[in-house]
Amino acid sequence: MNRPLELKRGSGEKGATRALTLVEVAMAVAVFALVLTTSITVMQRAFLEFDTARNLEIAGNILQYEMEKERLFDWSRASDATYAPAIDASFMRNPAIAGRFTLSRAVTAIAGRAGQMVQITLTVRWRSYDGHILSRSYTTFYTQGGLREYLYNKA
Repeated sequence: MNRPLELKRGSGEKGATRALTLVEVAMAVAVFALVLTTSITVMQRAFLEFDTARNLEIAGNILQYEMEKERLFDWSRASDATYAPAIDASFMRNPAIAGRFTLSRAVTAIAGRAGQMVQITLTVRWRSYDGHILSRSYTTFYTQGGLREYLYNKA
């Protein structure tokens, strides 16, 4: 018994039925289309946020690794503004990282402490899911002879 979708008439006619009108079907389709496009937009935004979170973690790992390497430098290498760090090969083996992330370093002498203290800033940049360029930076201070020497034996 295949019958089209029918609604019972609410007015006094008993047993009378009517089908959905074209306007009612069009409104239902319009509401469904609105719900569908909104959910797709929300999903795209969620993918962007997941990509950003994943890349922030990768950038943080790259920066932490390089920062630990720099802590082992002697004064002449740490204060060398021409030193250009490279992302370690252990990160570059991953095709999702290779070619997308860049690492840079800036060294600034601290005023009044020239030759004794520098500020080192490491920055990782990458292109996000939607094409924007994002970055994450770590900054540290490095003193000649080490921090303990600087704090307790300064002249």
